[in-house]
Amino acid sequence: MKPARLKEIWIYPVKSLGGYRCAEALALEKGFVHDRRWMLIDANNRFLTQREHPEMALFSVFLSGNTLKITHRKTAASVQFEVWRQSGKKYTARIWQDEVTVYEVHSEVSRWFTHELGLECRLVRFPEENPRPAYPRYVPLPGNVSLADAYPYLIIGQASLDLLNRHLINPVSMLRFRPNLVISGSEPFAEDAWKKFTIGQVLFEAVKPCARCILTTVDPDTGIRGKEPLKTLAAFRKTGNAIYFGMNAIAHTSGIISENDEISFTH
Repeated sequence: MKPARLKEIWIYPVKSLGGYRCAEALALEKGFVHDRRWMLIDANNRFLTQREHPEMALFSVFLSGNTLKITHRKTAASVQFEVWRQSGKKYTARIWQDEVTVYEVHSEVSRWFTHELGLECRLVRFPEENPRPAYPRYVPLPGNVSLADAYPYLIIGQASLDLLNRHLINPVSMLRFRPNLVISGSEPFAEDAWKKFTIGQVLFEAVKPCARCILTTVDPDTGIRGKEPLKTLAAFRKTGNAIYFGMNAIAHTSGIISENDEISFTH
């Protein structure tokens, strides 16, 4: 039997905007370098996501060197800035039940997003040194997370998506689920039972099944919301009030991982 391998690596620099695939990445405690280190906040300093604003899916994000370029795929308008850039404007922003200290990237960048989204908002940066504790019920203290919903990493097996798509009239892409790590060579939903595993230089631990929400019903190509795949998933992946797809994970060590790395398991 062939070993499971890392098929794809995905990084989403700005929370709830598009991500990009990379051949290798540096894994840190909070997540991959640059993953969810920025987010948009509204006039009340509350985080914005595709749950309320599905049109956020239309923004593509790409890293070139130390420059992040963000493009609106419908208008073709774009903006770019250096990853280290932040103004002196500090805010206390709310993300779920957490309050975090963030810095506006630049007023011009915020104005660009305000114009493209049609609502007042700011793009803010979450410095690497700033704390945001992960859920202590599942993550050993003092574990931290970036601006991801709750955990630093999300892992999904390609076979799990393939099985789901066999139940759907219109198959969906893996991008609906915004994983960081896509695995090949495993059985459907094998990741449900994973505990500790090593990819490249990094020891990961799967800590909790990922409960899915309405964001998965937003088509990443159009920004239009539908009923699938959540409706179909509910028929065979629902436990209690939650619908699960993928596993949340943490990293116990830091290091480089690469696509096609073999996955080894700790027993």
